[in-house]
Amino acid sequence: MAETGGRRRAGGEGLDLHLGVDRAAGFVGRALETALREAIRSGRLHPGSRLPGSRSLAADLGISRGTVVQAYAQLIAEGWLTGAAGSGTRVAELPVSGIRPVLTSGLAAGGFADPAPPPAPGAARLMIDLRPGRPDLSSFPRTEWASSVRRALAAVPYESLDYTEPAGLPVLRVAVADYVTRARGVRADASAVVITAGFTPGLALLARTLHGLGMRIVATEDPGLAKHRGVLNAAGLVTVPLEVGADGASPEGLAGQAAVLTPAHQYPRGVVLAARHRSAFVDWARREDGFIVEDDYDGEFRYDQQPVGAMQALAPDRVVFAGSTSKTLAPGMRLGWLVVPAALRGPLLEVMANAGAAVPVVEQLAMADLIGRGGYDRHIRRMRLIYRRRRADLAQVAARSLEGVAAGPLEGVAAGLHALLPLESAEQERVLIGRARQTGLALHGLHAHGYWREPGSGRPAALILGYATPPPHAWSRALGMLAEVVQEIGG
Repeated sequence: MAETGGRRRAGGEGLDLHLGVDRAAGFVGRALETALREAIRSGRLHPGSRLPGSRSLAADLGISRGTVVQAYAQLIAEGWLTGAAGSGTRVAELPVSGIRPVLTSGLAAGGFADPAPPPAPGAARLMIDLRPGRPDLSSFPRTEWASSVRRALAAVPYESLDYTEPAGLPVLRVAVADYVTRARGVRADASAVVITAGFTPGLALLARTLHGLGMRIVATEDPGLAKHRGVLNAAGLVTVPLEVGADGASPEGLAGQAAVLTPAHQYPRGVVLAARHRSAFVDWARREDGFIVEDDYDGEFRYDQQPVGAMQALAPDRVVFAGSTSKTLAPGMRLGWLVVPAALRGPLLEVMANAGAAVPVVEQLAMADLIGRGGYDRHIRRMRLIYRRRRADLAQVAARSLEGVAAGPLEGVAAGLHALLPLESAEQERVLIGRARQTGLALHGLHAHGYWREPGSGRPAALILGYATPPPHAWSRALGMLAEVVQEIGG
């Protein structure tokens, strides 16, 4: 056993790395790969940690630089490491230190993770997570965002760094109004726009506003996101189900004074709300003096045709249009917007002022710059092409490799960041998720989203596959692991 600790400190070439390499088998390259994997598994090397340069590590170990280069290349191909010109070799951002942190962190970050038990003894460490509802975080436009921040800081007058009005900075409200009108067909001007820290915080503020206006019952989609139901319940509202079929949420038997919908791309079923259903919901809202919250969480991403326009355009006086950067840029941006009917603006802004819910000034200024200079649109167009290819890849794998296990082809329109793979039973769904976790792949099922109907009462079973989540270097491996697991269960 040979151990090494680097001695030089200048840049990546001189980083210290205490590493045990077992030379007994005579294959130093494989021993190095094993030692690095174990260092990552054990948590000694955290996601994002920079590794020594190949020349430096080779010198410390007394082996050839080519051996180190080959070991790094192998681990990059497996998804343990990432390598990019100018930034060196780093531990991949995908969590690989254990399954429990990965599966619980999604809920805290506003993602769509399933609740999961701790890993069984001997289970493989999680390498790839096909979590739905999260973009490829490695593709965040760092350079353009940094440029927008620099320009914002250089130009902002010192008065603008004071406390801001609850609705947000006028410059960002103007930019958002222009963007949603142009890109999503919303009917809005800057006076209707309210800047929030993302959709979930915005929903919480809306829920408190509706409760303050005397409303008590809100209809939500079934299946849908349990976290959003929890936010509504926390504000004192009672949630009732809207069954989702091939035409989206059904307005039949609609109760209450408000409804939360995902019309452009229902989560998680992936269907589009039919025109007749849209009209029925709008008619109901007008008749009951109620409101609809339109969660346009991934409306920019449609791959088979032009994106479906916003439902808000049918009734700007009854529909709150909600958008955010969580799917277009990153959930950690914590930036979103509401286009609010006139009747709700005053009460909502009062709730926001009392809650101290203003978004930081610098982020607002930078976002206004990114939209105004076209960087936001360019990034969305770029990611739309990438996600379109990934969904096509997934559809091919489903058609070629998953036959005999899946109950049919991918469901839902070609849009968004996830697709639904129908299964025969809830038991099959459970077994697939459990087996995948044992091999290092996190899958997520429909069971976590449909709490109105129990598994034995006609609730469909499916995997919700988040094809946007893996970084580029891990995508092919993710598809291979998925096919292997499904074929193993099917065989």
